[in-house]
Amino acid sequence: MHDDLEFSADPARLDLDRVHTWLAEESYWALGRSRAALEAAVAGSRNYGIYDRASGTQLAYARVITDGVTFAWLCDVFVDADARGRGIGVAIVEQVMATLEPLGLRRIGLTTADAHSLYERFGFAALERPDQWMARVTPVAAD
Repeated sequence: MHDDLEFSADPARLDLDRVHTWLAEESYWALGRSRAALEAAVAGSRNYGIYDRASGTQLAYARVITDGVTFAWLCDVFVDADARGRGIGVAIVEQVMATLEPLGLRRIGLTTADAHSLYERFGFAALERPDQWMARVTPVAAD
């Protein structure tokens, strides 16, 4: 990781205002997510950030939902638009995977519409048996 960046798994360090703006206003998967929903998700997950070492500004976020033994779901990976192109997406995924490695998880899942090549660098691949996976999706309530 670059010397000017710092990785942290300390949820108290998260800039939740910034993370909420990223996810609720700029991501394609969490548009409109409420602040309360974000706070509940953070409370129930492992959370990670990449920070500018000089200013302390949060530049990226990722979240992992796991039982800590058999399975994990990597989600909400986001890099600030002004920080893209500096390898920060690679850095946060690399650091998150390093924190999960000692757990010996059998499976780590994720979904992505646009970052397949990033995740492939870390061993992620399309499902071998997608016919075995199912999902129950609840429609978003209209306001």
